[in-house]
Amino acid sequence: MRGSSLSLDYTLEPERVVTSDASAYTPLVSSLSSHLTWIEVSLDAIRNNIGRLKALTGVDVMAVVKANAYGHGMLPVARTAVDAGASYCAVARISEGIELRENGITLPVHVMGPSLEGRFKDALEHDLEITLFQPAQVEALRLAAASAGKPARVHLKVETGMNRIGARPEEALSLLQTLSGIPEIDVIGVFTHYACADEGDPTTTDRQEAAYLQFLQQAEASGLRPPLVHAGNSATAVTRSRSRFDMVRAGVSMYGLHPSRDVPLPDGFLPALAWKTQLRHIHTIPAGEGISYGHRYHTRSDERIGVIPVGYGDGWRRTDGNEVLIHGQRVPVVGRVCMDQCMLQLDSVPGAAVGDDVVLLGHQGEDAINAEDVADRWDTINYEVTCGLTTRVPRIYLP
Repeated sequence: MRGSSLSLDYTLEPERVVTSDASAYTPLVSSLSSHLTWIEVSLDAIRNNIGRLKALTGVDVMAVVKANAYGHGMLPVARTAVDAGASYCAVARISEGIELRENGITLPVHVMGPSLEGRFKDALEHDLEITLFQPAQVEALRLAAASAGKPARVHLKVETGMNRIGARPEEALSLLQTLSGIPEIDVIGVFTHYACADEGDPTTTDRQEAAYLQFLQQAEASGLRPPLVHAGNSATAVTRSRSRFDMVRAGVSMYGLHPSRDVPLPDGFLPALAWKTQLRHIHTIPAGEGISYGHRYHTRSDERIGVIPVGYGDGWRRTDGNEVLIHGQRVPVVGRVCMDQCMLQLDSVPGAAVGDDVVLLGHQGEDAINAEDVADRWDTINYEVTCGLTTRVPRIYLP
């Protein structure tokens, strides 16, 4: 196959992956014979990034695998995080936590988002740790714990300036006092979330950090400090040693994505995800003809136009200015991106041929297109780029 750099890969759909040990994956003679477009996830990069974060911070790491591990595949990433020495996994919803449990993840799992009271018992039966942030949850949790026959393990969320979910510091102290007298509820953790830690101006984060530290001092003075204190997302973990506390939460840093342009990762972190496809058709279009829906692009002379089987149905946005790599060179996407296909202007790469590899995210030759580049074009953040990669694009897990 022209342009292929892979001769042996290991692939399973994310929901069917049963281990992060590459020796247990199903080998294929060539992934390229099976997929028109695919995502490669380097499990070694994830191991590397967790190791570097542990070494940098000197504390435990919570591997954040919500939203299908930011598009990388929740189950293989969670298993790899276990192998790499993560102490916790974090999800946003009870259903994600249950999926981890049903697939053999035994690490503590923290559900960081709000949960339906009617699902508290399901969470407890699967040994998930719930986020508590308002007094109205207390009785429902107590009853769920009594019904499940085990204490509810909770992390109290303290609102310091994100203004999403959380109890304000004075209310959080009151909740800690109330919960200390309820044997059915075990407060094992307390946490907050910084709203602007990935920005160059530290003012807001300084204010949040000070409010959180004051709350912790008051909790400790009252004998109410839970055993586990955390605040550090990826940006906080790499820039603010005072906010590392007992554990940091590895979100984008675990995937080798920079928290922001203002807060890049230190050297040595590796991007874990590459997105590739193949050039499937080439034709020469005469001058003055329109390309794709709406004819937003017209050829200016005889132009060599290629077609790749990638579109917004895969997560490749219908945005002007997209570029891809072929033969190590950047070429523009021209015309509107369709649901399943888009077109490339290939005049600058005369040697391009059907079957050649095309890179949407990742390295090829001396060049690379990273998630930050794509995010800039799409006027968004790198998180959204990878989270938006749909599940119909198969993930190939490289050891």
